[in-house]
Amino acid sequence: MSQFSRPVTLMASHTESRHWWKRWWRRLPPARQDRFATLGPLMAVFLFLVAIAVAISYLRLEELEREQEAVTRDVEYAQQRLRLRLLERQEQLMRLARDVSDREIEASEFEFQADALISQFPELQAITWIDAQRNIISRYASPSAPLHMQRLPGSIMAADETDGSFDLAREMRQPVYSRPLGDSASAASLILQIPLAAQGRFAGTIMGEYSIDGLLRFGIPPEVMARYAVALLDDRERVLAGGLQPPGSVLRLLPWSNQPLEHEVPVSPVGNSLILKAQGYRTSQAIVGSGFFWIVGALSALTVWMLIGTWRHTRKRVQTQQALIAETNFRRAMENSMLTGMRALDMQGRITYVNPAFCSMTGWTEAELVGRTAPFPYWPEEYQDALAARLEDELNGRSMPGGFEVSVRRRDGSVFDARMYVSPLIDPNGQQTGWMTSMTDITEPKRIREELSASYERFTTVLESLDSAVSVAPLGSDEMLFANKMYRLWFGARGQGHQELVELTRNQPGPTADEGDAVDTFAGMPTESLTDAGAENTEVFAPALGRWLEVRTRYLTWVDGRLAQMV
Repeated sequence: MSQFSRPVTLMASHTESRHWWKRWWRRLPPARQDRFATLGPLMAVFLFLVAIAVAISYLRLEELEREQEAVTRDVEYAQQRLRLRLLERQEQLMRLARDVSDREIEASEFEFQADALISQFPELQAITWIDAQRNIISRYASPSAPLHMQRLPGSIMAADETDGSFDLAREMRQPVYSRPLGDSASAASLILQIPLAAQGRFAGTIMGEYSIDGLLRFGIPPEVMARYAVALLDDRERVLAGGLQPPGSVLRLLPWSNQPLEHEVPVSPVGNSLILKAQGYRTSQAIVGSGFFWIVGALSALTVWMLIGTWRHTRKRVQTQQALIAETNFRRAMENSMLTGMRALDMQGRITYVNPAFCSMTGWTEAELVGRTAPFPYWPEEYQDALAARLEDELNGRSMPGGFEVSVRRRDGSVFDARMYVSPLIDPNGQQTGWMTSMTDITEPKRIREELSASYERFTTVLESLDSAVSVAPLGSDEMLFANKMYRLWFGARGQGHQELVELTRNQPGPTADEGDAVDTFAGMPTESLTDAGAENTEVFAPALGRWLEVRTRYLTWVDGRLAQMV
């Protein structure tokens, strides 16, 4: 059993650990759940924006790395082409120097061959034959050469004109390039000294002068020139030929970095004195990189704004819904606590709503009553026709404003009396959607009313059958509050008979003078004392009747609270 119980336990624990977040979510209050549900999309948009930014940056880095590799490759290719061109010119000048050393050509022949070389290679501006004492034996210069290259045969080459390259070639006995010469970019030149040897001794040099601008125009491949900003510089970063971009226009590896997309190499075999440099143009960075990023950023910001607006709208709706729920619960509590039964009918006479009081009165549940049509289960069988006719009057708007009494049958078969009031049910748009009925159990009030009516009838019957005249009237008024049959027979319905009897009792003389005046012994006393005092008996003669009467008077409080006198 232990072999099987362990995997089952592990599986149960794995399931519990996998669904822990569901239990955590259910334990959160609704307000916090709404907060997390709102922050989730915002976080997703933020992560999407971060992912887009990272992807764009990565792709841009990849693109710029490829562009950097392309710049390096193209610059090195241009370096090789320029170096090969210089080496070819150097080989040709060395062949010319060898012919001069072997005395195979003279000055005139030298000029002819120099003219052929300069015509074939435009970057070569001038070729000069100099002996060991710096005397110019022969020379040839291109018509477009600068003035300082227009030297005359027989003149002496100054030391500063060769920048020490002449002396260096004499010492090293091998071809030597000078530093770039010239103050302006258009007149910048490069000198190549080819040493001459005669019987093992230094016999001078063949000096070739290159236009640096020509080297750039004819030595750099056109496709490289079209793709980059290319220039030839000296070791002091001075532009000798070509042109570079302003610092702010150079394409950079990243928009916020200081590393431009450029590459520079020395022009071999010249050394570090002449440098080839190329810069990448700013082309698609603003559109492909920053532009796309800002478009995605703007769309993300719009999405965030819409989510926040939706969250605020949802929050207001939730607050309104909570207020509506509270109001509904309050009204439902009021309806549930009412002792009056409430019933709603639609325009076709179908029950759409009953409150708990109605269900308690009739004994049927809400589910059993809602949706029912006539005849309803709480109608007594013997009154169904009358109740159906009354329901028809209700649906047609012919109900009585003061309500009406009906008999209602409970579920256990007992019947009770109720009073119903019917009013139209109006919706918020002002349209009538049905009828609202309130029902009150009047069984007990009706029983009490019937008992009071019976008691009153018994009391009236007793007083009407007496042989004595009984009357009740308020003090100081001719109003008659009550008079029985005998009083009406003697005095009529008027109240003067009551007042006459009262006056007669007050004016009746006593048996002796010591017993006091013939007045009501209770006159002038407080109301409480008057009503608590006993009755007065007096024998008087009534001239209107011609009879002696025994009159009894008593003070009492009438049903409306007034002080009255009963005779």
